[in-house]
Amino acid sequence: MAQAQTQGYYVPHGSHWPIVGSVALFTLMIGFANLLNGASVGATLMALGAALLIVMLFGWFGTVIRESLSGMYNEQVDRSFRWGMFWFIFSEVMFFGAFFGALFYVRFFALPWLSGEGHGILTNHELWQGWQAIWPVAANGPEAIGGKYEIIDPWGVPALNTLILLSSGVTVTWAHWGLKEGKRSHLIWGLVATVALGVLFLILQLKEYMHGIHELNLTLSSGIYGSLFYMLTGFHGMHVTLGVTMLTVILIRAIKGHFRPDNHFAFEAVAWYWHFVDVVWLGLFIFVYWL
Repeated sequence: MAQAQTQGYYVPHGSHWPIVGSVALFTLMIGFANLLNGASVGATLMALGAALLIVMLFGWFGTVIRESLSGMYNEQVDRSFRWGMFWFIFSEVMFFGAFFGALFYVRFFALPWLSGEGHGILTNHELWQGWQAIWPVAANGPEAIGGKYEIIDPWGVPALNTLILLSSGVTVTWAHWGLKEGKRSHLIWGLVATVALGVLFLILQLKEYMHGIHELNLTLSSGIYGSLFYMLTGFHGMHVTLGVTMLTVILIRAIKGHFRPDNHFAFEAVAWYWHFVDVVWLGLFIFVYWL
């Protein structure tokens, strides 16, 4: 393997993991497409693709960790990692921005048009005469579209989950402070608290989903509101799950003593991601649950 220099450009050695990852994602995609079309092989291909993806993640990240611990990386590699994480989080911002954009389009453009405001008078007359723009869209249109449902009280579980995620942002910052100050116990217990709060958030969100589906009849089929609600909160839940997984790996590495006060970008990258997840949830609480 190539050895890093204090100055100069680091050229990594060849790796087979990108090919393994490509095959895994392709297999996962083909399996999912077959599953949607009712093919019996779909679930098997998805499981195979997911297994290959997990193997790739463990193998590739393990290689990077070993190279980092062996001192192969220099300042140029550190900058590359930081820019890579920046652009990854930026892509996630754009991902959620698309769904928030759909939410704002529906609320401030589509609903007024359907209710006859502005130039939408013919739209209202021809489609749903007498229909009023009310958000969330309940059964004030044809009941066949969405049906009757109730929305989730924002000051119950959603408010509690907001407090939990904000607290987790404090605990991960506490852990970061402990790492920079060389206080290992603060680092470890801060990470333990952050992981525990993340898991608690997911448990409460699952409980909220069960309540919404079985008691409020709020499902993906509940019109545009139900679709946007589960798309936004569901994808956020997936990101929280990914964040908890990464924090758990960082916790294990911290226990093993992998990080130093002057060299711990892996921790910083996960902390950046976790703060991003916190900010997205604040947007969800305000614009999906509250307003």
